[in-house]
Amino acid sequence: MEGFISLFQQYNVPAAFLVNLELTFWSALFSAILGIILVLMRISPIASMRHVAGGYVEFFKNMPLTIIMVFMVLGAFAQLKLSFSDNFETNFFWLAVVGLSLYTAAFVCESLRSGINTVPLGQAEAARAMGLNFMQSATLVIMPQALRGSVAPLGNTLIALLKNSTVAAAASVATETSSLMSEMIEFRPDVIIQIFLIFAFGYVILIIPIGLLTTFLSNKLAVRR
Repeated sequence: MEGFISLFQQYNVPAAFLVNLELTFWSALFSAILGIILVLMRISPIASMRHVAGGYVEFFKNMPLTIIMVFMVLGAFAQLKLSFSDNFETNFFWLAVVGLSLYTAAFVCESLRSGINTVPLGQAEAARAMGLNFMQSATLVIMPQALRGSVAPLGNTLIALLKNSTVAAAASVATETSSLMSEMIEFRPDVIIQIFLIFAFGYVILIIPIGLLTTFLSNKLAVRR
């Protein structure tokens, strides 16, 4: 126990987890918005929009997240001069959010599309018969039902996003958990087992409630046929 106590006294572990939670929150918000736009494009009657959305999803699904994060720093920031703030730490935080959002949006789109596949074709036909256009049918009829069928895959995507937030170290976010863990291992190798257990149990404590909540909502909102 002395090792755990000394680590918490020397390092601000809760603050590091808070940074990862903030990265997850903002990335989840922006990726959800972009993911909804992408899935609407993928089911659009306009072929060019379907191809653009499909290309985006396939590109980011098959792109390693670390490569995206490195590009945000060395490409977008260093070469393209993309900047969100004069403060370096804040700027790299938002660069990491952009990278995570672009990457996760592809998986949000696929999760929502799996929910759309559970909606009977007759729902869309009935909407068209009532005189609704594509956007009205998608937003008022199809998407509300698709969201109910997408709870479980969206929950898995959120869990993956929380774990992926540790890759923000590649975008020079120096205050999150993976950066702090590296620092702790470098300067306190005498308690390396305790360091591993702190971060392992920290993520278990964060992830298990998300899994339980999404499982509950998935069962609660499931459409009984």
